[in-house]
Amino acid sequence: MADVMEKFFAPKSVCVIGASSTAGKPGNVVVKNMRDAGYKGKVYLVNPRGGEIEGYKVYKSIDELPDNIDQAVVTLPASLAPDTVRALGTKGTKAIVLAASGFSEVDHVGEALQDELIAAIRESGARVLGPNTTGHVSVPSAYTSSFFPLGDIPRGSVSYITQTGNFCGISLRHIMSAENYGIARSCGLGNKADLDECDLLEFYGADDETKSIFMYLESIKNPKRFLRVARRVSQKKPVFLLKGGASDAGAAAAVAHTGSLAADGRVVDGAIDQAGVTRLRKYSHLFQVAKALDTQSLPRGNRVSFLSPSGAFTVCLTDICRSLDLEVPDLEDKTCKRLQEYAPPFIRMRNPVDIFGSVGLVGYEKAYGDALDAVLVDRNIDAVVVIMMLTTETGVPNMDFIVDLSKKNPSKPVYVTFMGEHKHNIAAKEYLELKGIPCYMLVEEPFEVLSLLASCRKNMRVR
Repeated sequence: MADVMEKFFAPKSVCVIGASSTAGKPGNVVVKNMRDAGYKGKVYLVNPRGGEIEGYKVYKSIDELPDNIDQAVVTLPASLAPDTVRALGTKGTKAIVLAASGFSEVDHVGEALQDELIAAIRESGARVLGPNTTGHVSVPSAYTSSFFPLGDIPRGSVSYITQTGNFCGISLRHIMSAENYGIARSCGLGNKADLDECDLLEFYGADDETKSIFMYLESIKNPKRFLRVARRVSQKKPVFLLKGGASDAGAAAAVAHTGSLAADGRVVDGAIDQAGVTRLRKYSHLFQVAKALDTQSLPRGNRVSFLSPSGAFTVCLTDICRSLDLEVPDLEDKTCKRLQEYAPPFIRMRNPVDIFGSVGLVGYEKAYGDALDAVLVDRNIDAVVVIMMLTTETGVPNMDFIVDLSKKNPSKPVYVTFMGEHKHNIAAKEYLELKGIPCYMLVEEPFEVLSLLASCRKNMRVR
């Protein structure tokens, strides 16, 4: 199985069946995506008209192709999928991506066609991703089968398994344009006629490029195997799951989306708990938690400190921490004494750290920098959130001290959030995230992330 997965994620040769010279068509975009990604393997295109597309020679049929091409990307209509899979199997292709929709997610006719496709897959000896998928991305191999325009995808350590095609399209574009972190692999499972979440999870678990794994699933094809694989993988790497179709209405939508019959919610919950997988409840957490893990470590526990420019935040966010099962513990005496050195005498420094008075006395960088250094070395703290107050009037400091102190204490993650003038917040986020500091635009978000990461750490310890 590992050899076949390598043909999906590190192919040495690829053919596109249904290549097109028409800009915007899937058979054209996928070729451009491969080129834009910097793919260095051999590319073979098939279109009955022959000729040349995007600088590549076009073959008129599958029969004309060389034998044993590693991977095929098929952009033909659904009705042609079974025969195409058989023909590719005859040529020795072992990895096939089927983009077409129109199978079990549509109607009974589509269900019958998917049954025929499954039979063809068995006859071919190939493994198939899809149908009803926009494909997959493998950044370390500079490769993608996606037919959604992507461009240059940043490389990172996060990998995705999703039962939706949009992730290798729209969601990746969001990550690339708004979140400033990189990915290793991303795969849209589609209808799971063959390859499923267990196959991908097993591959990612052994993949040196993947440090954390995020899944969006509407169904679990083989719950017993999932439990076995997930338990093994989650002991080594953080594994997160957003399960769609949990409500009756969501389950109905899942049938329309990928033809999936969601398993009983209680059964799924029980399996996930036993497997050491951490459950996500918001789609946005697929990004927010991922960017925290791409550049920072997993916190050792749930003990949090935060630096606040407002007394109101110290109160409200402490309440939020309690509701999220995060501790806001007392600081060591030596830490409190250090914090008091730069604080007005009428402010008693403790956790959370009310930094406003210190900023007024010694300036932004000195107050925040010394306080951040102090709480990071405190033995009672596992992670720190810095709430920055940025306005034109109060000034925008050089924020490299946050980067430097984070690197100095790599076992304790540092996140930044904001209150103040939006344009300065956006600029600070862009600056800090490109230097490895995850930033969140709403003050509650980093605490939600830390709660999930603390749960993940706890789940990974379960054997």
